[in-house]
Amino acid sequence: MITLLSNLFIKNKSEMKNPTVRQAYGMLCGGVGIFLNLMLFAGKFLAGLLSSSIAITADAFNNLSDAGSSIITLLGFKIAGQKPDPEHPFGHGRVEYISGLGVSVLILLMGIELVKGSVSKIIHPEELTFSPVIIVILLASILVKCYMFYYNRTLGKELDSAAMSATAMDSISDCLATTVVLIATLVGHFTSITIDGWCGLLVGLFICRAGIMAAKETIGPLLGQPPSPEFVEQVSNIVMSYEEVIGLHDLIVHDYGPGRVLISLHAEVPADGDILTLHDVIDTIEQELKTTLNCHAVIHMDPVQVGDEETDRLKAMVKDIIAQIDSSLTIHDFRIVTGPTHTNLIFDVVTPFDFRLTDSELTALIQEKVKQENPGYFTVIQVDKRMS
Repeated sequence: MITLLSNLFIKNKSEMKNPTVRQAYGMLCGGVGIFLNLMLFAGKFLAGLLSSSIAITADAFNNLSDAGSSIITLLGFKIAGQKPDPEHPFGHGRVEYISGLGVSVLILLMGIELVKGSVSKIIHPEELTFSPVIIVILLASILVKCYMFYYNRTLGKELDSAAMSATAMDSISDCLATTVVLIATLVGHFTSITIDGWCGLLVGLFICRAGIMAAKETIGPLLGQPPSPEFVEQVSNIVMSYEEVIGLHDLIVHDYGPGRVLISLHAEVPADGDILTLHDVIDTIEQELKTTLNCHAVIHMDPVQVGDEETDRLKAMVKDIIAQIDSSLTIHDFRIVTGPTHTNLIFDVVTPFDFRLTDSELTALIQEKVKQENPGYFTVIQVDKRMS
């Protein structure tokens, strides 16, 4: 269905990175989700009335909440697709994350309500009514939800959409939930065992878990999270492909929504290089990052001394000291300032966020070990945290 509708209504549908195409897919999937969930609600609500099953009725209202979730997803894509304005210079892309969080909250609330209703049903069980129509409705619901999971997960990955990924999680949970309801209905009919309430409880817990998992996927980008290793590698490969660049560090990625990424980094260049030539190279790298990775890049040039034997010797000494402390540590921006009484070793050391030593403890330890090499060496250290 989605493939057919996209062929009819979305121009250039293969250009997934195009913001207009991306928004069109979000609107289309949201509309299809609303229609299918309303149909499922009507069918399950009828089945619930016919069978007097709390599990089926609750599952019906779960689909009604899914229709509401689809509306939120649709509105999220619509707002996220708006152009930047004076109040939002980086666009409205994060609205999509907020809509995904809204979907997660609805999923969680529905799960809690279902758990409460199921507990009541366990305490006060009722006899269920069996009908082949009910079985057909439940089986059709499972197939529809499997299809919704498939297209939401597939497009969610291709579009890098947190909202669609949350909807996919909801769909697979609904599929499992309806399967449990179907089992309860069959067991209740063919045996004297009444497990409707218990199955409803299990469905509720399934849905609660899906809500929590979906919320985690959307809260991360809203709070700020490190870039993926694949993205870091792509950036590094592009920057380091230019022979004028000696190294890079301090890569920071600001995510303002899918397709709206701002990155900044420091590129190490030879201190004795021609400043105009190096500036032109940096401009070229920024343009390539924008064209290739669809991100706005700001690069700071760090001039470093190359080919100086004393600088290279002291840098190697410091690297050896750092490696003895912990193999996960790295340094950059190393330079020296010599004087008549002492030599300053100036550099940045990069540590993991969960490093066992505090910044002051680490700098004191490095200073101590450097002093052991030569009392005339002093360190000026800036501690950075590894962002990826």
